[in-house]
Amino acid sequence: MSMQPTEPGDVPAETLRVARAAFPKGSLAIRIRDELGMLFRDKEFADLFPARGRPAWSPGRLAMVLVLQFVEGLTDRQAAEAVRARIDFKYALGLDLTDPGFDFSVLSEFRDRLAGVDAGRRLLDGILTAAREKGLLTSGGKARTDSSHVLSAARELSWLEMVAETLRAALNELALVAPEWLTGVADPDWFRHYATRAEDSRFPKARSKQDEIGRRIGADGKRLLQAVTAPDAPGLLRSLPQVEILRQIWIQQFHLVEGEVHRRDPKDRPPGTKRLVTPYDSETRTGSKRDLDWDGYKVHLTETCGPGDLHLITNVATTAAAINDDRMAAVVHASLSQRELLPEEHWVDTGYANSPAMVAARRDYGVELHGPLQAVNSVQSSRGDGAYGQDAFTIDWDNERVTCPNGRTSRSWAVHSSQRRMPVLRVGFSVLDCRPCPHRRDCLSTPTTQRRQITLRPREEYDTLRQTRVLQQTDEWKERYKIRAGVEGTIAQGVQRCDMRRSRYHGLTKTSLQHQLTGAAINLARIDAWLSGTSHARTRVSHFAALQQSEGCELPRFL
Repeated sequence: MSMQPTEPGDVPAETLRVARAAFPKGSLAIRIRDELGMLFRDKEFADLFPARGRPAWSPGRLAMVLVLQFVEGLTDRQAAEAVRARIDFKYALGLDLTDPGFDFSVLSEFRDRLAGVDAGRRLLDGILTAAREKGLLTSGGKARTDSSHVLSAARELSWLEMVAETLRAALNELALVAPEWLTGVADPDWFRHYATRAEDSRFPKARSKQDEIGRRIGADGKRLLQAVTAPDAPGLLRSLPQVEILRQIWIQQFHLVEGEVHRRDPKDRPPGTKRLVTPYDSETRTGSKRDLDWDGYKVHLTETCGPGDLHLITNVATTAAAINDDRMAAVVHASLSQRELLPEEHWVDTGYANSPAMVAARRDYGVELHGPLQAVNSVQSSRGDGAYGQDAFTIDWDNERVTCPNGRTSRSWAVHSSQRRMPVLRVGFSVLDCRPCPHRRDCLSTPTTQRRQITLRPREEYDTLRQTRVLQQTDEWKERYKIRAGVEGTIAQGVQRCDMRRSRYHGLTKTSLQHQLTGAAINLARIDAWLSGTSHARTRVSHFAALQQSEGCELPRFL
């Protein structure tokens, strides 16, 4: 299939006449076409198609259909039917009323082409470019970011279901590729244990019985892997996707103890960023946020939030669920910088805010990153009984020396790496100074500790940390920080309109495309509301809360 780019023309006269008669007050699709024109051009997607072959349906129009599909929550069949039957869709796409449209499978094929080169951002950027040309979006100002969990399209599995399904998936793939070879190596019991889905089985409730089944599945998987890697086995079997997933999961979940297969201890398993949790989506990971655990991904939304401005989503980033938010500030700023959409102030929550991110944002992009810093969690700070916290020490950066409250100076100053591979300074005092000190109980973390050690950030980060902590105690900063709360409404809009918290597809790439389309759809809906003068919905207040406000009292929050 090939593409010959064409420039979009005006809306056909008959389509224009019928649309005006059928929609005297307009509709979202009609208003967007009137105000912003054709948002996408065929030439923007020329790299997705070969130069020769049967002509493809206009990719510029397909991109618009995908966004409108997400705006209205349509399936592929419904979206294709809307192009054939709805006048406002034909108006937005500039089609004749007699245009038959396309088969619904074209949308799936086009999404695959977009996902193959990670081109989903082009759809979001197309709307942002049109909004900027109309003066609805400017760089600078204020922006806010927050993240939300995204459930994988694959069902969440218990541990026994996961290993059983992994083995079953590998057997199914081998049965398709090499049925005669598998018949020769398969144990007769395998057909009884793994011919049907694991969820159709009833695993015993007793822990000992479950452990026994786990060891049996582990032994069966080990035997299959040995057969696949045997010298007389066909070489192509080792490269099969499900066989490779079986190998990885078995390494992560099992090990040999005196020649027998046993489940690994939790502390002996790889970290969440590497640990596979389902054989049907190898990029799914387990995430944790406060009291919520889930298998899937995480989406980060950034939107403008200047007072009186149209709030548009300017960046959408999708990551594995196990990626912490504190790594994402630099990623978001780099993306915004490439498209000249950097804000002057960026408001985030505690997950994103830390001194390295604040320093890097100011140094590399000229952005002031604002967010509540995590509380100091040292033993001395948590005691609250006059213990000597880090603030009680005097730091001489030029001479690389630290002085304790009792006048003793440090004996060592060295650069190390933290658990997250960030540069830190480790400062140590002498045992000869700390042991006879009359205030050692107020200084050392435990009675058995021999000397005081302090971990410091590099100087610029340390100064930023202290200044920010002082600033965040002021009422003025707390009042300004209220602007971040609005991004929660954006996440709610993405969930309610586009079901953002559940991936429609397997894999990070396609899930990322889904979220780019979600951001584009929300922007289109917001631009339409702005053009039509639709005001924001009022914050819901219960009758009891309204009574509290009218009385001017503040009830204690004890729940």
